[in-house]
Amino acid sequence: MHVSHLALHNFRSYRLVEVPLGPGVTAFVGRNGQGKTNLVEAIDYLSRLSSHRVASDAPLIRSGAPQAIVRAAVVKDGRTAVLEVELNPGKSNKGRINKSTLPRVRDLVGLLRTVVFSPEDLTLVKGDPGDRRRFLDDLLVLRTPRLAGVLADYDRILKQRSTLLKTAGNARRGSSSAEGALSTLDVWDSHLVRVGSELLAERIALVTELRPYVGAAYAAVARGASRDDAHVDYKSSFVLPEIDEAAPDTEVLAEALLAELARRRSDELDRGVCLVGPHRDDLVLTLGNRPDPGPESGEESGQELGQELGEDDDRAAVLRLPVKGYASHGESWSFALALRLASYDLLRSEGDDPILILDDVFAELDTGRRAQLAELVAGAEQVLVTAAVPEDVPEALAGVRYTVAAGEVTRE
Repeated sequence: MHVSHLALHNFRSYRLVEVPLGPGVTAFVGRNGQGKTNLVEAIDYLSRLSSHRVASDAPLIRSGAPQAIVRAAVVKDGRTAVLEVELNPGKSNKGRINKSTLPRVRDLVGLLRTVVFSPEDLTLVKGDPGDRRRFLDDLLVLRTPRLAGVLADYDRILKQRSTLLKTAGNARRGSSSAEGALSTLDVWDSHLVRVGSELLAERIALVTELRPYVGAAYAAVARGASRDDAHVDYKSSFVLPEIDEAAPDTEVLAEALLAELARRRSDELDRGVCLVGPHRDDLVLTLGNRPDPGPESGEESGQELGQELGEDDDRAAVLRLPVKGYASHGESWSFALALRLASYDLLRSEGDDPILILDDVFAELDTGRRAQLAELVAGAEQVLVTAAVPEDVPEALAGVRYTVAAGEVTRE
């Protein structure tokens, strides 16, 4: 799979631009603020209908423009399809395939697959649980596009139930206008359980499938690491029953989720928020006790931390520590890269080469990690790179190069 042509109209800084593309490596080089990232952001947006840089669509539309359009010709198995999304501020966006309008814009999701590496990836390790949940959900939807509807349903149910909890909480404190809220809360509990258990099962199975890929990817990017060093686990907001993590039983999870909602009902009414469900879960990242693969940071390694904790050599060799708070800067970067590489390898194992987007990521890496990452991704069907200066693009990723300056995209 690759993009053979990109056209933007009123997207970000571009009033109108068209860029021919092809398989292999294409690099966009230009100083910050010139628009190079806008190009790859547009391709990623067509894949997921969201940006890796901002939370809403408003900043994607050129100032003063009534709408923005992203259009790309996508080649898969020798066939070309033109995918298009129309961003309409204050109104519903529209999706098209070969000029035919789709019933729902989210029907575009998954037709084009991308994996993005960017400086923001460090939030996967150091950020809030919401960043890691978003990572899992984006990957879920790329693999199984129908889950975009499940996620949308869950968000809608969660908002409605949260509103009811606030109202019902007031009812318990004597507000006569809210007396009916408690009677309808059970109905929304059942909705939350029905959709939430499906989402929970899908996430648990994904993490189980992703785990060996993360270990292999970390060993590839972290000097001196092995496949057993990096580990990922799914952490639920409640104690899970015994299940087959590779194929969780949705009904078993539903029963456990419903029981936990009943147990926490009083707490939820007191606080007016939903305390149980996939929206409270996390992806736990841990590292085995290994030397720091990145000497540039000067921070303590996992091995040194194990010694400080008073562990003997045998115990330190198997000690697992959370990446957040314990890993050095170099280890954190290696883990973030490993998560993205694992996503790519998992998607690739299903038959399609996703488009790899390396957005200004090499400037954040030392020379060794640059070379390792470049070597790992060089064989992808299509790699799109952005860099501030030509020297940031590794030799292994030599290919077509565009210069981006003042909104102009010029092939060298």
